[in-house]
Amino acid sequence: MLNILEKINGFLWGAPSLLLLAGTGLFLTFVLKGLQIQKLGYAFKLAFTKDKDKSAEGDVSNFKALMTSLAGMIGNGNIAGVATAITLGGPGAIFWMWVVGLLGMATKYAEALLAMKYRVKNETGEYSSGPMYYIERGLGKKWRLLAYAFAIFGAFAALGIGNSVQSNTIADVMSNSFHVNGLTTGIILVILTSLIIFGGLKRISAVAGVFVPVMAVFYIVAAIIIIGINYDQIIPAFALIFKHAFSPISAAGGFSGIVVTEAIRHGVSKGIFSNEAGLGTVALIAGNAKTSHPVKQALVAMTGTFIVTIIVCTMTGLVLIVTGFWDASGGLISGVAHDPTLEAGALTSAAFGSSLGVVGEYIVSLSVVFFGFSTIIAWYVYGVKCFEYMFGVKHIKIYRVIYVGATFIGTIASLTTVWAFADMANALMMIPNLIGLLLLYKIVKEETDNYFADPITKELKSS
Repeated sequence: MLNILEKINGFLWGAPSLLLLAGTGLFLTFVLKGLQIQKLGYAFKLAFTKDKDKSAEGDVSNFKALMTSLAGMIGNGNIAGVATAITLGGPGAIFWMWVVGLLGMATKYAEALLAMKYRVKNETGEYSSGPMYYIERGLGKKWRLLAYAFAIFGAFAALGIGNSVQSNTIADVMSNSFHVNGLTTGIILVILTSLIIFGGLKRISAVAGVFVPVMAVFYIVAAIIIIGINYDQIIPAFALIFKHAFSPISAAGGFSGIVVTEAIRHGVSKGIFSNEAGLGTVALIAGNAKTSHPVKQALVAMTGTFIVTIIVCTMTGLVLIVTGFWDASGGLISGVAHDPTLEAGALTSAAFGSSLGVVGEYIVSLSVVFFGFSTIIAWYVYGVKCFEYMFGVKHIKIYRVIYVGATFIGTIASLTTVWAFADMANALMMIPNLIGLLLLYKIVKEETDNYFADPITKELKSS
């Protein structure tokens, strides 16, 4: 079974899918005339200020919607994923992560805009949104099967890659770093997860609004300190990134050597893994934002991709490069000797520890725990929205119980097969979502053009 799943995933996450993801981002960037660069400053202004328009409707603020989305994105992909990209693709992989991040901002923008435009109110008066809604309502009922396909795979992926896989990683870290057994970790996670998710979206977004900024700042500050300590390696690090984004790396210092295609492949794949652009997850929370126009929340949503890929992933990558830990065979810049058998997450921990000692290693360990827990909370929102679409509001309690159960199972079970299933479901979420985005691109362009052509919008932007 595992071999079959690995072959399926090898195809689903192969070059055609990655090209489709990157291609969609490139196409939307062209259609929107590079909006993610032109309007980035305005987008951040919207993200951190309250929408004063009295016509604004929604369940949570733009900021809390963004933080909930970031809770799902800022995770172990920003620690282990970046390390994997660099060790397998070389420093040049960071450049390609930047590229896919910038293109992914256009994809995220389109997802959030369509989520807002086609959102609906459920029986409790709360908004529901996501790719399944804009596929069905935007393309018509004949596309409903595609909408259901996204919902099925989204609900399953939330139980796996968004939940049990995360709790499994947390349990491993708690055991290895803090000597807490899996059963104890499982019980604690079940209690904390239940307290938050049974409180509904407003409690989840409130927790994310406090938890995520503190967590991200804590990690980024530690990374900046390490980069500052190794300040003399900053320019050589950037030189390596740009040089090896376009040229092969010769075998040296025990390093096996890498061709440019490997840098591109791992940079693109891990960039997408870290920011989820194209998977449709941001659309599942964006519709709950309290805002007066779909474009406003779309702009806010795209800042999440910038924060995750351009800031957090870059910090991790620079730490690995300036400390010499990007080469798992011994370090090509600073010559730091270290264990060549280190896995991705442990490699990042060792890189932090090389400059900050045991404190640095604990920072990474705690980051893995907190990032993983925030991912569990955020992916519950994604999963329950998908479940609600299929079975209605009155049955979501069933999903809550299943979700909490998956959290516990993850801490005590081997999840190799579950990871493979979840990885497959994650990829299968992408296909219906990208079809919806490409078929509805004219709506995205029309809404965007109308918003920025409005004289009132221009006045608000300048005030």
